Amino acid sequence: MRRITACLLLAFGNVTATLADQPMALSDVMALEYAADPRFSPDGERIVYVRTSADPMTDRFRGALWLLASDGQDHRPLVQEAASLSWPRWSPDGRRLLYLAKAEEKTELRVRWMDSGETLSIRLPEGNPMAPSWSPDGRQIAFAAMVRDPRPPLAELPAPPPGAEWAPPVQVIDRIVFRRDGQRFDPTTWRQLFVVPAEGGTPRQVTTGRYDHGVPSPAAPRAPAAAWGPEGGTLIFSANRREDRDLEPLDTELWSLELASGELRALTDRFGPDMVPTPSPDGRRIAYLGFDDTRQGYPNTGLYVLDVASGETRSPSAGLDRLAAAPHWDRRGRSLYVKYDDRGQTRLARMGLDGKVTELADDLGGTTLGRPYSSGDFDVAPDGRIAYTATTPTRPADIVLIDRGRRTRLTALNEDVLGRRSLATVEELVVDSSHDDREIQAWVAKPPGFDPQRRYPLLLEIHGGPFLNYGPRFSAEVQLFAAAGYVVVYANPRGSTSYGQAFGNLIHHAYPGHDYDDLMSVVDGVLKAGYADPGRLFVTGGSGGGVLTAWIVGKTDRFRAAVVAKPVINWTSFVLTADRPNFFYRYWFPGLPWEHPEQYRERSPLFLAGKVTTPTMLLTGEKDYRTPISESEQYYQALRLEGVDTLLVRVPEAPHGIARRPSNLMAKVANILAWFARYDEV
Repeated sequence: MRRITACLLLAFGNVTATLADQPMALSDVMALEYAADPRFSPDGERIVYVRTSADPMTDRFRGALWLLASDGQDHRPLVQEAASLSWPRWSPDGRRLLYLAKAEEKTELRVRWMDSGETLSIRLPEGNPMAPSWSPDGRQIAFAAMVRDPRPPLAELPAPPPGAEWAPPVQVIDRIVFRRDGQRFDPTTWRQLFVVPAEGGTPRQVTTGRYDHGVPSPAAPRAPAAAWGPEGGTLIFSANRREDRDLEPLDTELWSLELASGELRALTDRFGPDMVPTPSPDGRRIAYLGFDDTRQGYPNTGLYVLDVASGETRSPSAGLDRLAAAPHWDRRGRSLYVKYDDRGQTRLARMGLDGKVTELADDLGGTTLGRPYSSGDFDVAPDGRIAYTATTPTRPADIVLIDRGRRTRLTALNEDVLGRRSLATVEELVVDSSHDDREIQAWVAKPPGFDPQRRYPLLLEIHGGPFLNYGPRFSAEVQLFAAAGYVVVYANPRGSTSYGQAFGNLIHHAYPGHDYDDLMSVVDGVLKAGYADPGRLFVTGGSGGGVLTAWIVGKTDRFRAAVVAKPVINWTSFVLTADRPNFFYRYWFPGLPWEHPEQYRERSPLFLAGKVTTPTMLLTGEKDYRTPISESEQYYQALRLEGVDTLLVRVPEAPHGIARRPSNLMAKVANILAWFARYDEV
């Protein structure tokens, strides 16, 4: 992997010896690495993790499996190949390791014998294995895969003449959600569960019907599709089996499936999502995540514990007022480890069944390279030691070990590149909003070699979501903007997560709105310090940040230039063309566009286009199904018709996550900086 990095640096004309004290460069994106998904062996002596780096030949981020002793010694590659590897999971006896290997559009489930390196590959004729898990005895593996639901065609055509090449057949769609951003998605497929012998054999499909089973959760992206009961004869998973599931997409329950009989039984029954079932070691309790659905834009996902025998449920996180995620039992089943975001930091904590919270770390993250979003993984050894991915504003994720309260960094994946760079320093800024004096938290990245006597151009970078948060985490984009000489400020205005449910819902049915005032107050707070030039202000943001950027230039002309990335411009067209129409209209608005046209119009930046004078560039992926490029096209045409200086930058083949490919991350930053440079005359 380092050989690839060295070749890349030479190819970009950036020899290692020239790196010292230089700011971060675009080419460094191809050299960045991060650690993810650390997993202790059952004896706690070894840790396997996914080491992700950019492949300059394929322009993809690719995962390899690396191994190290739990004291940080004997750090070495375990499996490296052309496929991207992920999801390492030890067998219960520690003698084997399962993982996923993705090449092109096909994924294999593999089992590796650790003593010999021999590997078994398990494939499906159609679909790809996802989120596998071992049975307690290590004899079986459960996983999910998308399965086609065969249906007769709506209409039959005559057969073409021999040798003729007719057009592809039409595709008939009968589901509300018929595409998903960034995924290969066929609207005729459903997520089903499978079980396969761990020593090889034919996978057996154990769920059926036009329902998705083993539904994944963003609150625990590393959770298996199905958890095993303690005896290995039962699968426990999340599914929405309502007949009107397309209209109530969040209402999942926990289900138990007896593999021998096929009996399916609901374990929960409330309106709202119940997900990520996590049985205790003795199987007497099941921890899970969920919330009572009140149609709010931002509900706190809580931690619940179900007593299997009595059916009673308690919520240890009821007093936390933060979104709990990634539950993990201690070995005695007396408490759980969870992560949650608090004031822009991702924290790891131990939570007792009585709700008592003991914080263990506050720097989880670093597994998203582009912008400083929340992320991070952890695992717990049988003796209570913890391995997790830690980040700082100047480093992506490394593996850190917590042992009896002492923290030890086990890896240093980016020292060879970033250790020789002069990087931006990041400082916290807290201001009072001009709207209501509410406290707003922000961070300021100062350019390398910062001189407080100088006046720097100021770049406001706005997060998306809108129910997400930024924090003091590594961000290639922020570092590159600062390397170009900008003071970069990024903030968590009202609506951001990690400040409680009430703060998040200040923008419920009111977005964009007074979050604009919060952002302007943050800009004014930086200007008061005296090192930013009030005549050289710039603004950009993506997704929800694109919405707010377009809103800002429709409200004020104080910025010299703006870049609106992957925005929503017209809420009516967005709701009816995005990949989650059954969610957005119901949770972000009081109803359908034709029922509340004034709400959709008053909150759409499109209807402020006539007031825009700021030079404004649009940037969106052509395969973005979350905020379709038609939104950007509308705004581009509107600004053109109004005579505003504008450009439309289309990123070929890119979904909503533009930075999924390394060169696209570079292209995004380079084009934003080039646009701003046009208008940054001192």
